[in-house]
Amino acid sequence: MSSWRALILRIGEKCPEYGGATDSKDHIETCFGVVRRELEHSGNDILDFLLQCAEQLPHKIPFYGTVVGLLNLEYEDFVKKVVEKTQTNLQDALDSGDCNGIRICLRFLTVLICSKVLQPSSLVVVFETLLSSAATTVDEEKGNPAWQARADFYITSILSCLPWGGSELVEQVPEEIERVLVGIEAYLSIRRRVSEIGLSAFKELDKTDKVCDEKDFLEDLWRRIQDLSNTGWKLASVPRPHLSFEAQLVAGKSHDLGPISCPEQPDPPAGLSGATLGRQKHDAELKYPQRIRRLNIFPANKIEDLQPMDRFVVEEYLLDVLLFLNGCRKECASYMVGLPVPFRYEYLMAETIFSQLLLLPEPPFKPIYYTLVIMDLCKALPGAFPAVVAGAVRALFDRISELDMECRTRLILWFSHHLSNFQFIWPWEEWAYVLDLPKWAPKRVFVQEVLEREVRLSYWDKVKQSIENAPALEELLPPKGGPDFKYSAENGDKTENALSAELNGMVKGRVTAREIIVWMEENVLPLHGIDVALGVIVQTLLDIGSKSFTHLITVLERYGQVIAKMCPDQEKQMALIGEVSSYWKNSAQMTAIAIDRMMSYRLISNLAIVRWVFSTENIEHFHTSDRLWEILRNAVNKTYNRICDLRKEISSFKKSVVAAELNASKAKAELDAAESKLTLVDGEPVLGENPVRMKRLKSYAEKAKEEEVSVRESLEAKEALLARAVYENEALFLSLYKNFSKVLTDRLHDAYGDGVLQSNRADEMAIDNEGSSAMELDQENGRPKKSLHDGGRASNGYTIGEKEQWCLTTLGYVEAFSRQYASEIWPHVEQLDAEVLTDDVHPLFRKAIYSGLRRPRCDLTSEY
Repeated sequence: MSSWRALILRIGEKCPEYGGATDSKDHIETCFGVVRRELEHSGNDILDFLLQCAEQLPHKIPFYGTVVGLLNLEYEDFVKKVVEKTQTNLQDALDSGDCNGIRICLRFLTVLICSKVLQPSSLVVVFETLLSSAATTVDEEKGNPAWQARADFYITSILSCLPWGGSELVEQVPEEIERVLVGIEAYLSIRRRVSEIGLSAFKELDKTDKVCDEKDFLEDLWRRIQDLSNTGWKLASVPRPHLSFEAQLVAGKSHDLGPISCPEQPDPPAGLSGATLGRQKHDAELKYPQRIRRLNIFPANKIEDLQPMDRFVVEEYLLDVLLFLNGCRKECASYMVGLPVPFRYEYLMAETIFSQLLLLPEPPFKPIYYTLVIMDLCKALPGAFPAVVAGAVRALFDRISELDMECRTRLILWFSHHLSNFQFIWPWEEWAYVLDLPKWAPKRVFVQEVLEREVRLSYWDKVKQSIENAPALEELLPPKGGPDFKYSAENGDKTENALSAELNGMVKGRVTAREIIVWMEENVLPLHGIDVALGVIVQTLLDIGSKSFTHLITVLERYGQVIAKMCPDQEKQMALIGEVSSYWKNSAQMTAIAIDRMMSYRLISNLAIVRWVFSTENIEHFHTSDRLWEILRNAVNKTYNRICDLRKEISSFKKSVVAAELNASKAKAELDAAESKLTLVDGEPVLGENPVRMKRLKSYAEKAKEEEVSVRESLEAKEALLARAVYENEALFLSLYKNFSKVLTDRLHDAYGDGVLQSNRADEMAIDNEGSSAMELDQENGRPKKSLHDGGRASNGYTIGEKEQWCLTTLGYVEAFSRQYASEIWPHVEQLDAEVLTDDVHPLFRKAIYSGLRRPRCDLTSEY
């Protein structure tokens, strides 16, 4: 890397490029000097790299803004290009709906005002353009309130710039910026408050009536900006390096910013039903999502005593680093611990990362990314961060009964993986009291599932050794044994054992699938019936493939036809799944893997999996284990992924069709042009060019046309597959919700009657809620000052009954599935209403689906 690149990249850091110095003024002067020398030779490269750094390291934007300001003193044309390029990037981001691009460009333009590079009035015009678009969007007569998410994002983008340049704007253009703030206040008065229903990580059922009294994210940000304004815009978290060069910067020329335009809002749907508006609202929230939903898992005195706006700024820093450095985990951790702020922020850093890990409807990145970041931060700050993470785990564990089911699953997966990277060390004696709780208590289930996941990542004896300080927890470990083969020598009927042994010999003798089918039809089915035949074949093949995942794949590839022949319909496929579950009853992991592989080979349909999961013998385990839910999640997710893959392929084929059409028309045009020319042959004019070239052009044209036809046919085939997949997907979700409704209806009436929760339900939803909310963590090890290892909390017991907990767990999964696959469910919502959400459906079941879809409780336009 050239020296000027290294200096731009590392500005503001204590690094070798700057001799380990930490004085930002020295950094800026050094960087400015080197860039100035290179500007004549590498001007375009410097422009592109500088803007790239400002975009991908936005916590350094004040430093880059100051460097640009100094360059403006001598190289006005270069700086004018910087402003124009930033404006172009902003317009492109607005047109494409790139939220991060919009936010970062606006922040950079705001900082350029501080460096006297940009006219403040130009930025105010940009703010007013965004404000006008937002106000029009939420206007019920002229706009489309279903797209309020975009309008809110525009206002959030304006407000989030002010910590970086609010004082300069107030000083230089007080009337204009006051006009903008008044306009924002007016917007807040006409917009609808955004509810967190369906997107909150914690499901506090007793707070349903209080939701309307809480500020949403935009209202909270507005309050923070007002507090900042009242304190004179003083902020510790935003560096202001331009102040050291203020006397020089005032001599520079301030540039104007050209006008920008906001994209037109989508037209309101023709039918003003709640379903059609709800679908648009869902699309808007997907395109313009809220960046963070604060968990508030630590006591207020643990968030480093930050000012409200300082907290917002540090959250922005952390989220930006997570976003732009997601492919460089080591660099990500390094930047997260080295933010340009003068105070400690370990607790806020942990809470921000967990807020992203548990963000609904889905985190910005795969959960494994946050696992790696937390692991690297623990290694980068060994004296502080591990204790903070431990405190976060304890705080979340204390509220596990309130945690959304999807978030609970993510937390289990993260925690087990995290422990596997730190020798499975955890003070399990603190949680030993869960053994005194009922088997359906969320805390007990959480510990059980974490231990089960740990066994998957290691081995049984290792995990047992890790809980030696709480040996009683061995009761929650999964069974140690391997597969349960019912045709082993010491088990089962001798005749069936003999059939299994014969089949085993045939497989080892590498007989074909066809030969086994003939053997089955002639020797097994007539004498023993389908049940025995299915059990013998499935269990024997599973036993042969039990040595490893590769063995299983090989067996299914070679002899999947045998299973397909025996299980042509859903009833037989349910029996097949039952045999798999029986064989791998000691391993939830292998059960899920085997069923998932069989679904991949089309041996099992997704509808059969749904029916099996909701069978009578399985529904009793919904609230005590994740085993069945994992199988169901895999089935729905595989179906969804097939559709996503087909859509990507179709998008690619459409581009190929356009390219093929272009090539074909070009080849045809060349051929026509050649044929129309007059050529002299033996002194006589002949229509057409040289015969050799004509032959070549004809060949090119024919090949291009064949290629176009081939690509079109491929596109049509993929579109047919997509249509079939969408139809199957619709059938899957209808079956899923019908089964949910069937198993929930009676139980909900038994547990909750008409669906109105008792007023004291809040006391039943958490154990010792007052203690958990006021929990104080020890400064050294992050443990609660209350000692838990004596099982003190268990004395309170878990007061929710089994029926109620079963209903809460199942409803939680109804909401989780609805939320995760909302994009696929919304196109079929009318059919869902007609076939599932009928008038007699239980209100709590309806509420769970509506919450997951973020659909109004009443299909009225006024809800929007």
